[in-house]
Amino acid sequence: MNNRDFFKDVLLGIAVGDALGVPVEFETRAERALNPVTAMTGFGTHHVPAGTWSDDSSLTFCLAEALTKDFSIEQIADNFISWLYENYWTATGVVFDIGMATQQAINRLLKGCRPDLAGGFEVSSNGNGSLMRILPLLFYIQEKPIEERYEITKLVSSITHGHIRSVIACFYYLEFAQQILLGVDKFLIYENLKSEVANFLELNSLNPEEVFLFNRLLRANIFDLEEEEIQSTGYVIHTLEASLWCLLNTDNYKDAVLKAVNLGNDTDTTAAVTGGLAGILYGYNSIPVSWLNQLARVKDIEGLADKLSLKYG
Repeated sequence: MNNRDFFKDVLLGIAVGDALGVPVEFETRAERALNPVTAMTGFGTHHVPAGTWSDDSSLTFCLAEALTKDFSIEQIADNFISWLYENYWTATGVVFDIGMATQQAINRLLKGCRPDLAGGFEVSSNGNGSLMRILPLLFYIQEKPIEERYEITKLVSSITHGHIRSVIACFYYLEFAQQILLGVDKFLIYENLKSEVANFLELNSLNPEEVFLFNRLLRANIFDLEEEEIQSTGYVIHTLEASLWCLLNTDNYKDAVLKAVNLGNDTDTTAAVTGGLAGILYGYNSIPVSWLNQLARVKDIEGLADKLSLKYG
């Protein structure tokens, strides 16, 4: 990798988006329309100071920390356990937000379950808990063949979310991010993935009923939809669609993540997933300085980025 700032682009991009959404998580779109988020605020839903990020960023950093060493799914799993039970990579020393599927998977890990079998495989286990923290995996897989990229993505998603729907969402997201890193125009990436991802899934005989669920990304133009047609719940496809919609309908980091937050509902995750892509696209230097100055543990995050740059830079 020739862009040493890329690691900060990813980690800070995610964390800032996450922190913007934390105070208004679970509030409705109607509430956001009446009182839109325009800056970094605090307290609110989780009663935490401005700049506090949630489980989205914590698990992202747990994955990134594991990737500073040789790739090990066991190390990633151990870091997730340390987060939940030892407050590892928390913003303020306390875990204050966790999805049910992620909590259940980590408890299985604690009982000795194999990491790639710990995540739920049921249709009901398709929350956005693996999508929200998958982006650092790009550091490790970006130069590998597409088949290997998919298999490794499946492995890492399955630590908490093993259903094929969550795996495809993570795979699509990483493929989009990889092409941003290569400097491809975001709309051209969108068109590229209509054939590249769709063809890969078809050639590998993945369940066509599952692939069909991604048709708004693979067969249509998500960016042409009106806001009321975009959902921002904790369902993995909703989060993926919303993040792409926000990215493609704005032209800078600030507007992208604020658009995500102001969709309401799962505000922190929608903005974190959007912020990861926007961070790569526009660079961490495009993030408002006042937001970075308020971000919890910003020096630690930058230090983690520096460690990644030594490994992959």
